[in-house]
Amino acid sequence: MEAPRHDTRGIVDPSGLLNHVRFRRHEPAEPLRRYIEWYWLIDWDLPTPYASHVLPHPAVNLTFQWDEDERPPYAEVTGVALGLFTRKLTGRGRVCGVKFRPGGFRPYVPKTPVSRGTGRALPAAEVFPGATGEAARAIVAPADDLDRAAALDAFVLALPCAPDPQADLAMSLVQRIRADRTVRRVGDFAESQDMSVRALQRLFSTYVGVSPKWVLLRYRIHEALEQAATRDDVDWATLATELGYADQAHLVRDFTATVGVPPTAYAQGVR
Repeated sequence: MEAPRHDTRGIVDPSGLLNHVRFRRHEPAEPLRRYIEWYWLIDWDLPTPYASHVLPHPAVNLTFQWDEDERPPYAEVTGVALGLFTRKLTGRGRVCGVKFRPGGFRPYVPKTPVSRGTGRALPAAEVFPGATGEAARAIVAPADDLDRAAALDAFVLALPCAPDPQADLAMSLVQRIRADRTVRRVGDFAESQDMSVRALQRLFSTYVGVSPKWVLLRYRIHEALEQAATRDDVDWATLATELGYADQAHLVRDFTATVGVPPTAYAQGVR
């Protein structure tokens, strides 16, 4: 399995976010890496409110949060967010998150299709009874990052987990879509895996929570966001072709519908 990446894919205006919060990633304990991509930690202490914007990955997150000026620690399970996720940060706070690999959450909830939680945030105790306020406090309270990561390890290692070859298949297919730019059409991709389109769609609904077409589009937009934020010389027509769009207009339309502004305007804004 891959180690935590260091890119900012999915973060809208990453430099703006990193100027307002401390953001770190940590690897989970080795036995957990099969299904968990990384832990992510955020702390903030803001004199004025700040709105963060993220275009989430096709992944489920378990978060332990503490808005220190507003409420005691609590835990949530957040399904795949279909649109732009915005959160207003105020005062002081911190989040300790568990990002499951796309397809990797299902072994922890084997009786429930992951799509049932898509677009929803639930109190974590409804999914994992041990995710109480006391458990959340034990995870977010330590000052040291390694202590927080160790507390996350202890919590997740205690959860029942039913290894499932279909989860492994779903994770590998999502990873291929993310990494392989030659994957451009769901029908061709299904055929390359000796699957019908319907079988691929059922697998993704049950284990990932969204359709393969949705995953393909989301990773295209992530790449476009990353290029806009890190390069001064993006050739949008060439990038559209590389990402599998028929032309630049299709990329602009998808980008604008997802992010809220055209790619050129976004690139100017983040600079």
